Amino acid sequence: MVVRSGLVEVRGPEPEPESWRRLLASLSEDSLRLSPAGAALSNGEPSPQPSPSPPGTEPGPGPGRQRSVRIVKQEAGGLGISIKGGRENHMPILISKIFRGLAAEQSRQLYVGDAILAVNGTDLRDASHDQAVQALKKTGREVVLEVKYLKEVSSYFKASSPGTPPAWSPPSGPSDGPTDPPSLSSDNDTQTEISFPLEMCYIRRRILPPDTENRYIDLLSADGQQSMSLRLRDGPTAQSWFTALHGNATGLLPRSTAELRALGGTTARHLGWLTEQVAGQEERPVLALLTNKELLLYSCLPRTREQLDNPDSRHPLIATRLVHSGPAKGPPLADPDLSFVLRAGTRRGVDSRLFTTATAADLGLWSRLLVDGCHSAAEQLQEVVTACSWLGQDCQLTVHLDRGFTISRVGELGRSLPLISQPFERLRMSSDDGVRVLFLDFGGPEGEIQLNLESCPKTIVFIIHSFLSAKVTRLGLMA
Repeated sequence: MVVRSGLVEVRGPEPEPESWRRLLASLSEDSLRLSPAGAALSNGEPSPQPSPSPPGTEPGPGPGRQRSVRIVKQEAGGLGISIKGGRENHMPILISKIFRGLAAEQSRQLYVGDAILAVNGTDLRDASHDQAVQALKKTGREVVLEVKYLKEVSSYFKASSPGTPPAWSPPSGPSDGPTDPPSLSSDNDTQTEISFPLEMCYIRRRILPPDTENRYIDLLSADGQQSMSLRLRDGPTAQSWFTALHGNATGLLPRSTAELRALGGTTARHLGWLTEQVAGQEERPVLALLTNKELLLYSCLPRTREQLDNPDSRHPLIATRLVHSGPAKGPPLADPDLSFVLRAGTRRGVDSRLFTTATAADLGLWSRLLVDGCHSAAEQLQEVVTACSWLGQDCQLTVHLDRGFTISRVGELGRSLPLISQPFERLRMSSDDGVRVLFLDFGGPEGEIQLNLESCPKTIVFIIHSFLSAKVTRLGLMA
């Protein structure tokens, strides 16, 4: 079922300079369908699809007679025609389609096969296709067309059928003058329908490079193989389309989550696209899978058990901390209102990552699930043990969620001999040198305890923080 339709401008993957096509977009519950609309001259939203029996295809007014047709465009619509021909094609400017419900069809005075001789007094008899498009786009609400019906070409348009696969328009050469909006390709650039699946697709309003017009939407399919950008009439129209696209994709999320669970090997608590920003690099979409123990990052949706078991990166929740969510001071690397930062303690030090969500609701959901996931991981793990040395003795440090800290050494017969045991409540300070040394101070007679670990202490430091945060949450307080 189509829930929304209208004319949009579409750009394929990475043409330079940009080249756009105007297509008819039809949004259903699980896909975005793009149909040929040529240079359909409509600036309204939403614009309906042409019907199976297009208007204007009834018998014409008789060939050879020149007519003057006055059309008044609606508040939310354009002319609603598509044109072909032009000087470069050795053809007049011809009406090839008339879209139902828009001004041209409502006038009942235009026909497929009409040659446009002039628009508002501007002669188009020797015009190129692009000149005709520009002349029609510059018209105001009232348009006067001088037309002549050509019977011999009207039958060609009425009988035309889909042909070769779609191809993106070739890039134009560089310009030395002021930059004009990228041109739209003509109606004969594509004659087939494109269907873009919405299940687990990446949808985002463009931020970097800056979208100064606030009317662009970027799409990437779940498998990472299809990508495109949409350009809408204005910011509110783009936001309306984005909301509809994002809402439909979100509605399909339970299906994808169930498919991942069926693969086995992991428990998917949440699944969704994020945009990661790395300093000095372009932002990139990443598919994030949150389980009971880890945050897994992929470049596309895993479809097999092998792909599921081999993410691009793993981040244990017990050693991962949400350190920022929402607006921040300073120059942003991404949309500051929709970003969050994760820091993870690893054997190589602290790994910081900046992510951006598509909506404020997504930001709130990810923030809550990540914090809850950290606490849940702490409750499941309960205890962590690491080798260390203290005062020249080989020891081990045990950190338990309920019993606190224990430093012990291994005695005869492999028995563990406690040297110090302190609860979390006695911990006054913890720090590290970022290389191998962990400092703990419980306010006891031994003073500050210096433990030499076998690797970077950041992992154990982050786990200690997760245990503390989980204990505070137990008390009903916000950690």
